[in-house]
Amino acid sequence: MKLYCLSNDPNKPCHILTFREITMMLDCGLSMQSVLNFLPLSYVPSNRLLNLPTFMPNDVDPDLEGELKENGDRVFVDSPPEFCPPLDKLVDFAQIDVILISNYLCMMALPFVTEGTGFKGRVYATEPTLQMGRLLLEELVTYIEHCPKANIASQWKSFLHKLPYPLSDSFKPKSWKQIFNISSVNASLSRVQMVGYNEKIDVFGALQVIPASSGYCLGSTNWVISSDHEKIVYLSGSSTLTTHPKPMDHNALKNADIFIMTDLTQTPISNPDSMLGVLCVVVSLTLRVEVMS
Repeated sequence: MKLYCLSNDPNKPCHILTFREITMMLDCGLSMQSVLNFLPLSYVPSNRLLNLPTFMPNDVDPDLEGELKENGDRVFVDSPPEFCPPLDKLVDFAQIDVILISNYLCMMALPFVTEGTGFKGRVYATEPTLQMGRLLLEELVTYIEHCPKANIASQWKSFLHKLPYPLSDSFKPKSWKQIFNISSVNASLSRVQMVGYNEKIDVFGALQVIPASSGYCLGSTNWVISSDHEKIVYLSGSSTLTTHPKPMDHNALKNADIFIMTDLTQTPISNPDSMLGVLCVVVSLTLRVEVMS
């Protein structure tokens, strides 16, 4: 068995599992940290953004002029935002046999993997995951298309060593890509086969895959991958809280030979309900101060 991590963002799980000559992709998380390096998009033209001073390092190619804007202590790229898709150097996406999607937040990079790569495998997800993932993907594409940028910046990627932090610390910016179009979204989602909890899925007669409720959100799953002699559990975003999703299925995870865990929280004892209450109180106090001033 071989396991590769294809994401530089620990909050966006994306792994490749090769087991008995079958290559599986566990989630297709899209890292959006790169977007923080670009000027924000606006439906309404902003004079403030248009009039930001241009940043130009010393002794660089004149073609770089106009690509970078300075705002306070930060330098931003004046271009449509680019995203960091799953790394495609470790494995050929055309060789992937199966993609397992755990929840709607872990499928945002699916069009990057399935479209234009020669991918011919199968994609499995529950119906709520598919429908909510579709809404998020369509909203992302529509928003970017409705806020076009006049220029596309690319020269700055060749001068990282001369740019200020955090641009200088960007992770493989030459691998970043602009967002896909709505046609790619529809084509990619048409490949998804909907499955139900505890449904046994045969994978080429060699493996059996079972989705089990993870309790994280509507339609979220942990995946149980088993053969005649081994049982592998892929533990994705999970929650033991009793809320609107179906409760987490603990029994399906028992007696596993291997656990693959990802998307783990750094605050396991924090209650999100109380944290949300604190947030609302802070927002209320802030708005009250603004009104009074």
